[in-house]
Amino acid sequence: MHPLALLRDGSLSSPPEDDRNLAGWYADGVPPGSTGTAIVAGHVDTATGPAVFYNLGALKKGYTVEVPRADGRTAVFTIDAIEVYSRKDFPSRKVYGHAARAELRVITCGGGFDEEAHAYLGNVVVYAHLTGVRQSPRPGLEPPAPTPSAPR
Repeated sequence: MHPLALLRDGSLSSPPEDDRNLAGWYADGVPPGSTGTAIVAGHVDTATGPAVFYNLGALKKGYTVEVPRADGRTAVFTIDAIEVYSRKDFPSRKVYGHAARAELRVITCGGGFDEEAHAYLGNVVVYAHLTGVRQSPRPGLEPPAPTPSAPR
């Protein structure tokens, strides 16, 4: 994953578009699996086609998201909700605000596309909470993004 920072307007930067399968994490935030709100973001698509979070809006409450950690473990989160917000009404405090437990927000563009402005009208946000941590099968190898799965 690629480190992300806040832009001058207070919004979160995006991963570079030259690798459409690259997700990023808010580097000044908490790492996934630690107490607080971890933020992961990625593109829904690029000029060359679908990107890492193309199917993010199709996830459902109860699915899990696995995030490989730098320490070789995998943080397992269970999805609580998937919301779509317009850019002008984006609830920054709700999405980025501190949590008393380990939580995850996965963010991509969505909410319709404005052809004239060539921009998405909003964002899709997945809200999840930590439900487990396990040793990764191959420590040190990190896939490019969190991996969602259906409940078992």
